[in-house]
Amino acid sequence: MKILKMALLGLALSSTMGMAEDCTAPAMPAISEGEESTMEQMLETQQAVKAFQAANLEYMSCLEPQLAAAEAAAKAGTEGAADQYMKLQETYNAAVSREEEVAGKFNNEIRDYKAANPN
Repeated sequence: MKILKMALLGLALSSTMGMAEDCTAPAMPAISEGEESTMEQMLETQQAVKAFQAANLEYMSCLEPQLAAAEAAAKAGTEGAADQYMKLQETYNAAVSREEEVAGKFNNEIRDYKAANPN
């Protein structure tokens, strides 16, 4: 029974590796410079940021089942699974970091826009 379980986990992990290629990280949006932008440009940037956040959430959701399968395979001792799990974790964490970076930059540019346009 244990051999069957290990074989199934190995199969799941190998199919997970193929699925990782199906998950595509969204491109980070261009962020307008707040102090040099018009209200329309800032609104367009806001829409681009929201679209990026939605696409990034979808991307991370795509990675989650792969993470779970890789973690299970690593816990079961499947050869190479721990490395694959670490790579998937790094990929997922990078997606979180990109989202934080985009949100932080956009918030800074909003502050710059408001400072340059106090009305």
